[in-house]
Amino acid sequence: MKPWLLTYLFIAVSFVGFGQQPVDSITTITNKEIVEIRDYYEQASYKGYLRYYNFDFDLFPSIREGLTSHSTMKPLTHGGYRSHRVVSLKQTKFKPLFDFNGFGTNPSNGDFEIGYRTGAGAYWEGHYKDKWNIYLAGVAGTYDGDSSYMPRSYFNWQEGTTNLYADIRSRVSFSPNKIFNFQTGIDHNFIGEGSRSLFISDYGNPYPFGLIRANFWRVEYTVLYQFMREGAPGNRQGKFSSSHHISFNAAKWLNIGVFETVIFNPADTLLGRGFDAEYLNPVVFYRPQEYSVGSSDNVLLGLDLTARHKNYTFYSQFIIDEFVISEIRARSQWWANKYGGQFGAKANFRKGNNIFFARTELNFARPYTYAHLNDKLNHGNQGTALAHPYGANFAEMLAEIRWARNAWRGQFFMNYAQRGGDTDSINYGADIYLPYINRPEDDFGHFIGQGTATNTWLFRWRVAYKLQKLWGASAFAECNLRYTVQNNSTQHMLSVGIRTNLWNDYRNY
Repeated sequence: MKPWLLTYLFIAVSFVGFGQQPVDSITTITNKEIVEIRDYYEQASYKGYLRYYNFDFDLFPSIREGLTSHSTMKPLTHGGYRSHRVVSLKQTKFKPLFDFNGFGTNPSNGDFEIGYRTGAGAYWEGHYKDKWNIYLAGVAGTYDGDSSYMPRSYFNWQEGTTNLYADIRSRVSFSPNKIFNFQTGIDHNFIGEGSRSLFISDYGNPYPFGLIRANFWRVEYTVLYQFMREGAPGNRQGKFSSSHHISFNAAKWLNIGVFETVIFNPADTLLGRGFDAEYLNPVVFYRPQEYSVGSSDNVLLGLDLTARHKNYTFYSQFIIDEFVISEIRARSQWWANKYGGQFGAKANFRKGNNIFFARTELNFARPYTYAHLNDKLNHGNQGTALAHPYGANFAEMLAEIRWARNAWRGQFFMNYAQRGGDTDSINYGADIYLPYINRPEDDFGHFIGQGTATNTWLFRWRVAYKLQKLWGASAFAECNLRYTVQNNSTQHMLSVGIRTNLWNDYRNY
């Protein structure tokens, strides 16, 4: 058995053992405590109060509504059919935003390099008649140094040697009745219950979007239109994506989801296509539609499962880019059998005034998954992956524990990743922005980790304190330690700062 699999099993056993402590020392969170928890974490979310996912969302009890609601597509919205009554807000909020952080990093056992990111802005949130929910937020500033300080923003540019950015986020949500919900804005969308997503994640840059949700019986049907772009600033070229997700509550404890997306280029060698009207149809299957318009657009299919028991949530995803079943049965490791998977479990517990959240998760993607003939057809946006930050040709296991008490927050995160790197002349399937045609001559024998193998450990510690008198901003300190097995090298980064945590700031990959 491979060492990484043994380690994952060890973490999983430890996770279950943690959750099976005596009842008198660990108690689950009940519905009566939801309002208290909402006030407890208001505007202190790791990923944003409006969003309700990861830190704060996972701290809400899984048993509050069983699986009578749908939470796979995030962010959830206030008001309308999507709201949880006990957390729906009525008032309008305005607050300034801060982002001042930096210190230094040791990239390769060498000199300590200083990095920083500064920014300031404002946030406004409004609600009207339980039908309209709006938020507008923006932070502008400068950054320099390690890539960890580079913001995932819609606008980035340079003036001389100074790096500037403007991170604009907006979302307008309208729910005319209990069935339909319409949204638009510039933001991220996330599909899944995991720390990562193999469908659509919030790792990369935000994008303009339009979204339609329909909720009826045990089904939620979501249509997402994404308006993305590629290329350097000043030379951007558009690309579009249209996605469907069906969420079905098969039982109070079991949810089944089906995902489908198509990425297409608005201009080809013959004409400018624009946004294909065929893909606007909210009930069409993309693969037959792709053939009908005679295109080579990129279609991906996915399946997700979620099961809940008390305060535990077990989840999985499976993504298919391309495959031939006969080659899978033959175990030929054909290059075009492109797929990935996720398996995970998470839980929350309360012990006195302390609230804990724990997770363990396994992710993998075969070489060339998400890639295509060019960057206008791959599953990416502005040079970053739309799904997992590692792209493809990787296997990863991760574990994390989060803690909250009054204004204090703490987190320990670790992951182990086996990745295959590309060379200058041959594409081994890791970088989704490289055309898959420039691959090794043999079409068979392709495996996860092929190419230049890299095995890394990442450890991350973070502690934060909410500053009530500074509009809910948090003072924090974090340490990241990365160890690469192949060259026995250690990299570390120390960072301190003050920031308002309205959206995610990944440094865990």
